[in-house]
Amino acid sequence: MAKLESTIDVQEIRKDFPILSQKVHGKNLIYFDNAATTQKPQSVIEAISNYYKTENANIHRGIHSLAEKATHDYEETRKSVKAFLNAKHAEEIIFTRGVTEAINLVANSYGRAFVNEGDEIVISTMEHHSNIVPWQMLCEQRNAKLKVIPINDKGEIIFEEYLKLLSPKVKLVSVVHVSNALGTINPVKEIIEAAHKFNIPVMLDGAQASSHFDIDVQALDCEFYAFSAHKLYGPTGIGALYGKKELLDKMPPYQGGGEMIKDVSFEKTTYNELPYKFEAGTPNIADTVALKAAFEYIEKIGKTNMAAHEDALLKYATEQLLTIDGLRIIGTAEHKVSIASFVIEGVHHQDLAIILDREGIAVRTGHHCTQPLMSRFGILGTTRASFAFYNTFEEIDVFIKALHKAVGMLR
Repeated sequence: MAKLESTIDVQEIRKDFPILSQKVHGKNLIYFDNAATTQKPQSVIEAISNYYKTENANIHRGIHSLAEKATHDYEETRKSVKAFLNAKHAEEIIFTRGVTEAINLVANSYGRAFVNEGDEIVISTMEHHSNIVPWQMLCEQRNAKLKVIPINDKGEIIFEEYLKLLSPKVKLVSVVHVSNALGTINPVKEIIEAAHKFNIPVMLDGAQASSHFDIDVQALDCEFYAFSAHKLYGPTGIGALYGKKELLDKMPPYQGGGEMIKDVSFEKTTYNELPYKFEAGTPNIADTVALKAAFEYIEKIGKTNMAAHEDALLKYATEQLLTIDGLRIIGTAEHKVSIASFVIEGVHHQDLAIILDREGIAVRTGHHCTQPLMSRFGILGTTRASFAFYNTFEEIDVFIKALHKAVGMLR
């Protein structure tokens, strides 16, 4: 296919990302590991630095000027998350370290309140380990059962098999919105509607979805939604959990300590109101404040523009990848984001990544924390190239040329 005219000025955008101008092994960096973490624009980097330069203080507990400024900016980010997800209430937004902690919070808190012996939790075959292991732990603790939705050879949920798993025994469905290993966009609206017919709450892992298209938790009607800032051009170590207020109110605290309390005596502790009931201790203030800058940057570029460019990159890369003899793409769902995972006959993915790195090209290899998914396809791992709106068609050309060279060497 022809290289499509982009709706954004990619070369100008790349100037906003300092890391993209560096060289690796003497070659221009080509960063195709965006599904693992995205790079950060200068505005986010400056927001972190400015916090420590001008307002570093603990929040919520002080009445001096620095504390009030830090508290204000921290809570302004909560409002930004509310708008980003279109939540109904700001107190439905709980700051976590990311999706992994958010899922663990729900597994421990919701699980403690609502999951008992003989109950069931439903997940899918394509889940990240962070959406498998916490539920396994909960099921072991509660003598409950973990049920798994199968997928087809294209990497799509088999919906009729999902429907067969739903029953009054199921206390929660927890599925990934977009697969980190395949790029598959799951039909989450339909998944939620089917679960709600049995009054089953649904949690969505939005780690990959949040950077590619708009999220509206009210329209989805999910009970829980989680994302990680570092996958949407924000800092590491910060993310958020959305939960419906009426459900969060019924859930016990996840951790004990400061901030999540109203009153403490040796006889009894009274817990704080939402969202602070779930935010024990001093939080990651600087990165939370900087997350707002990431939202502002995304809004400036426009998610529709970002998605259009990324979709064009994926289509072009897919066509070019298929020119390589023996290459098979893993994950060919009809609805995908800009992730291309593949295996090449006779070539080990780790050897391939080492050679690509010498050419300045960063890709991810291995099982991508989805070992059960790899087993489903009968492989140990893949090479994964994942594209962001600051990537270019020319980078893909260099990548394909390097792949041909590497395959020739390794075979």
